Amino acid sequence: MFEAEFWVAVAFVIFVAVLGYVRAHKRVVESIDERRDRIRAELEEAARLKAEAQALLAQYQRQLQEAEREAQAIVESAKSEANRLAAEVEAKMQDFFARRTKMAESKIAQAEAQALADVRSAAAEAAAAAAETILSRTVKGKVADALVAKGIAEINEKLN
Repeated sequence: MFEAEFWVAVAFVIFVAVLGYVRAHKRVVESIDERRDRIRAELEEAARLKAEAQALLAQYQRQLQEAEREAQAIVESAKSEANRLAAEVEAKMQDFFARRTKMAESKIAQAEAQALADVRSAAAEAAAAAAETILSRTVKGKVADALVAKGIAEINEKLN
């Protein structure tokens, strides 16, 4: 009698009629609309989150740049402070060396003066000893008495 395709077509028409009777197409459309609204809300939320993330990224980049500027300023400040301290230390060292050199030169000058005085004293003592020896050997008698008297007289004049 009828072929299989016919019965498939009849079953399909009955199935569609049943779906139309139970209003399944409205449920499908409502489900699709709900899904569309949910996807739209998710897209809007994603766009909002993206904008928020971009704002945070920009803010963090500004903070990073500010921190880099501050770090650079700190480094420059530390370098200038180090240079200032180095110059100060060098000036103090130069002053210290100048004072030590002056003190050493002063000690050397004092030692030279003392040595010169010691040499003069030794030379005077040697000359006096030599003169005494020469005079004691060559001058005797009345000449010696006269020289001693003359020396005593000169000492008395100088003391009075």
